[in-house]
Amino acid sequence: MSEGMILIVDDSLTVRMDLAEAFEATGFKTLPCGTLGEARAALAAETIALAVLDVLLPDGDGIDFLAELRANPDTAAIPVLMLSSEAEVKDRVRGLKTGADEYVGKPYDDKYVVAKARELLRTRQTQSGDQQTVMVVDDSLTYRQTLAEAIAGDGYAVLLAGSGEEALRMLALRRPDAIVVDGVLPEMDGATLIRRVRLDAALRGLPCLLLTASHERGVELRALEAGADAFVQKDEDVSVVLAKLKAAMRGAATARPMDDLATLLGPHKILAVDDSATYLNELAEALRGEGYDVVSARSGEEALELLAVQQVGCILLDLLMPGIGGTETCRRIKNAPFLRDIPLIMLTAMEDRSAMLEGLSAGADDYISKSSEFDVLKARVRVQIRRKQFEDENRRIREELLSKELEAADERAARELAEARAELVAELERKNKELEAFSYSVSHDLRTPLRAIDGFSQALLEDYPDKIDPTGQNYLKRIRGAAQRMGELIDDMLQLSQVSRAEINAQPVDLSALAREIAAGLSSGGRKVTVRIEDGLMTTADRRLMKIVMENLMGNAWKFTGKADDPRVEVGKTEARQGEAFYIRDNGAGFDMALADKMFQPFRRLHSEAEFPGTGVGLATIHRVIDRHGGRVWAEGKVGEGATFFFTLAA
Repeated sequence: MSEGMILIVDDSLTVRMDLAEAFEATGFKTLPCGTLGEARAALAAETIALAVLDVLLPDGDGIDFLAELRANPDTAAIPVLMLSSEAEVKDRVRGLKTGADEYVGKPYDDKYVVAKARELLRTRQTQSGDQQTVMVVDDSLTYRQTLAEAIAGDGYAVLLAGSGEEALRMLALRRPDAIVVDGVLPEMDGATLIRRVRLDAALRGLPCLLLTASHERGVELRALEAGADAFVQKDEDVSVVLAKLKAAMRGAATARPMDDLATLLGPHKILAVDDSATYLNELAEALRGEGYDVVSARSGEEALELLAVQQVGCILLDLLMPGIGGTETCRRIKNAPFLRDIPLIMLTAMEDRSAMLEGLSAGADDYISKSSEFDVLKARVRVQIRRKQFEDENRRIREELLSKELEAADERAARELAEARAELVAELERKNKELEAFSYSVSHDLRTPLRAIDGFSQALLEDYPDKIDPTGQNYLKRIRGAAQRMGELIDDMLQLSQVSRAEINAQPVDLSALAREIAAGLSSGGRKVTVRIEDGLMTTADRRLMKIVMENLMGNAWKFTGKADDPRVEVGKTEARQGEAFYIRDNGAGFDMALADKMFQPFRRLHSEAEFPGTGVGLATIHRVIDRHGGRVWAEGKVGEGATFFFTLAA
């Protein structure tokens, strides 16, 4: 039975023949085309399941052709896998932005291309709904097909693999709901495959059924010791296999889902960044030999551009490069909320200790000399990927435990409330006193040592300039900066805590007058900013809390217009879907709307400390105040074109 028609568009006859052979060996039909003209004719004549598309073609550009496909309703849903040289990073970025589902660089692994194509096809088949998937691993084509037909007849989707190695490659891309594996396979036997699955945190919960033709004594015990959930003789009726499979899957039905953990099985994407084409090629070749999919970049700027559109599992970053350089690139990655958790290893030809300190202080997770053997580097990459997976698993465990604790706490609170409601006021008062005591402790007990750190550091700088070398003075300045930033963070956290507990005293508030008062204070700093404040912005709210909102929003507008040629801030009122909404608009740095839902969470900074200072608590405080008034706050913006923050208040 055919898996579907694959359109292969590449001007290289060798590539077309190689991919056609790889796809057809696994049950697909193929339409190899050497030009875009041939591809267009093939699309008009055949129903295509997936397209593999080169970038540079004799009669046009493959990415322009991709845009054609996405613009046509008849072809917009076809999964497209771009296959091209890594020489031009801009092609990968352009391809992914145009709508490519995946981008594989040449030289490629044909088995990886086929496996990725299978995964893209399955993710696009949304009509399958909650259909469970079973992987069948057996080197006997006849038995594999017989078992697959029986499993499919029971309502399951089926993945087929002819070897343990092929199964691991497929598991790296698609996680089935169960695995049925023959005990005797070429190279890697079934028991070894199950052990590999059990060692992987993202896969270890999969039910595994081991099949064997052997009747030796102890074979079942060895199968179970390997980690199999069940064991079946191959000469049993297929109905027995199905019954044991269903039983194993029922037993795993309540197991913890692991869908958001990255499997340790390859191939992970590795971003390698180095301005030396020679070293980059050697590095990519060594990593591809380990089964990694390597994405290459020649500069920090290219790396950041790629990371905006391409997910990777690890980053290898040269320290010394033209442009923004490795240290600054590392800082920007670690300051970006959705990139900072990616393991990053700094590479450098420098052997001295200062280079290592520079890389690690920028946020790198590890540091390795370029003179080291590639085996050492590959081991470090494996360690970092494994560390990240374990961290993700631990995070999941902590979240589940916390959720259970919260559920238990809610149940206890409900019982206590039902049993002793008249105790409730006194308990709340006690909690408030505890919070007030905690706030005092934070404001006093933490500030005191911070002031000491800052003060003594300043004293050392002023009193002993001739006894402390420039490096030591730099360290002291950084200590002072960190202490001062910690003080700011404590202040902001206290304010967030206070607005959460403060009693609301609703009264008429003139937001126009409040905004003018705040603008006058901001203008006293000397910056020239054009401010327009609409008259008559009246509401009913707690004036003290609304002053906190306006100070934060106008302060942000002032800050983020710092690099604008003609800075402007506007305060006004408009009609929104939620009703009457007040707004503060600026023409400053703006932000990516993809991050709009995250920006009101505490510590969610959209810019680095070097670009715009701040603690990331201000918007969370605004959200808390508006929420307590029964309103809603949201933002609209565009990078480089400013931002507008809207809020409503309950009538």
